[in-house]
Amino acid sequence: MRLATEKCHAKTSALSLTDIDQFLLDIPDWKVDAGVLTRKFSFADFYDTMAFVNAVAWVSHQQDHHPDMAVGFNKCQISYSTHSVGGLSRNDFICAARVDQLFT
Repeated sequence: MRLATEKCHAKTSALSLTDIDQFLLDIPDWKVDAGVLTRKFSFADFYDTMAFVNAVAWVSHQQDHHPDMAVGFNKCQISYSTHSVGGLSRNDFICAARVDQLFT
């Protein structure tokens, strides 16, 4: 998972559809819906869910790139997009790959 070893960059640009398709090969559990990179995660209980959410918050802070999160008792949906470029950037895929590492 090469994306997970990269760091987010302050200067980034929107990806082409070809680039998006290529990056999705590295994070197959994620999907693009309406221009947003999204994945749903399931957990055994509330404690595991919150531990994951806090770990994602730490990664987000370290990378200075923050997702939208919808959190429930035993589930969490993470959604990335780069508002400043009006679409998806490499940073979205870097963070998604790092989140995948937390989950596995």
